[in-house]
Amino acid sequence: MKVLGLITEYNPFHNGHLYHLEESKRITGADYTVCVMSGNFVQRGEPAIINKWARARAALINGADLVIELPFVFAASSAESFAYASVMLLDSLGIVDTICFGSESGNLESLKEIAEILVREPEVYKSLLKKFMACGLNFPQARELALNEYLKSIAYDVTDFKEIIGNSNNILAIEYLKALVKLNSSITPRTLKRISNAYSDSDLSGIISSATAIRNEIFSSANALNSMALKQSVPPDSLSVLKDEFKNGRGPVSLESFDNIILSALRRMSYAEIKEVPNVTEGLENRIMKAAETSGTLNNLIDSVCTKRYTKTRIQRILINVLGGVTKNDHKIFLKSNGPKYIRILGFTNKGQDLLNAMKKSAKLPVIMKTSDYVKSDNPHIKRMLQIEAFSTDQYVLGYQNPEFRTSGQEFTQKIVKI
Repeated sequence: MKVLGLITEYNPFHNGHLYHLEESKRITGADYTVCVMSGNFVQRGEPAIINKWARARAALINGADLVIELPFVFAASSAESFAYASVMLLDSLGIVDTICFGSESGNLESLKEIAEILVREPEVYKSLLKKFMACGLNFPQARELALNEYLKSIAYDVTDFKEIIGNSNNILAIEYLKALVKLNSSITPRTLKRISNAYSDSDLSGIISSATAIRNEIFSSANALNSMALKQSVPPDSLSVLKDEFKNGRGPVSLESFDNIILSALRRMSYAEIKEVPNVTEGLENRIMKAAETSGTLNNLIDSVCTKRYTKTRIQRILINVLGGVTKNDHKIFLKSNGPKYIRILGFTNKGQDLLNAMKKSAKLPVIMKTSDYVKSDNPHIKRMLQIEAFSTDQYVLGYQNPEFRTSGQEFTQKIVKI
């Protein structure tokens, strides 16, 4: 059997995702599709608009066969950590033949060339990176300039380079390719050229719109799910999942849903404690502490802390890690131990049962069907990772409008989605 792997967030599942899913199956000839999906919090440092089980359902009813979870510590992390952990999970299943990801470029060979440079890290490139970082640039900006200068030094045609490295899906594509090389994975990469609007476009653009535009539309109106514009952008089954979650008061969830919770947490923390949150460096804890004391909302705080060096996404990830109780030591231990320590099943179809059966023989990590079976694991990495997952879910549900669904412990009571 041919198995396709996809790395996803589905926040929410829309027509662009459906195109990617169906076209990836077509070009790879896959018989089965497995998705690694972010849990309740996503890579740009925000809560998902609906919970992970609802998003898994949307994926399964639209053609995926198996959905596994990317743990919180990697889902709300840098592009490099997010990509490495996701690819590592797909590789650990022992059944995935091909991975297919979107990119603005659509040129796999160009993406591979850049990925190989970043894996090798030639001394000239490292010196350039260090120089640009010393100028006060953030890492993505410094890396772009360092790569550009290095490619010129080896007489590489840089005509298309800026367009490649300056687009979000291309950046993730390069990180996926880096991860495949580092893992010495046998998984074959493929890429689909992104169609229609860009990842960060904020306006709806017909049949295929960005997730950002769709979320903006939802947050702009209480009746957005009934608008013709949204109905054109989201598959009917996915729209039905959204309507069900919203009807029950389990969404839409946004970063603003946690204004008071995160501000309260920051005001209780000391400088030393804030300093130990992932991505807090170079005295950033001072800016955050001052902003927490003077801001009435998270948007105010983010605007106060952001600079050319400290991007909005980075600040949001810091805030989400505060909410999830994650420390630099957690990140250090998990990265040093080579990523996720388990395969957590969120949902599967009848076809997906074939994949689960195959994984019994091939999986390199424990497959978790029932979280409560592993919370007292002898493996400290599994135990801590699941503790963070449970705590972050307990925090996430506080963003629901309906207090009936804000109970803690849902990480252990929520059933796997079966279609």
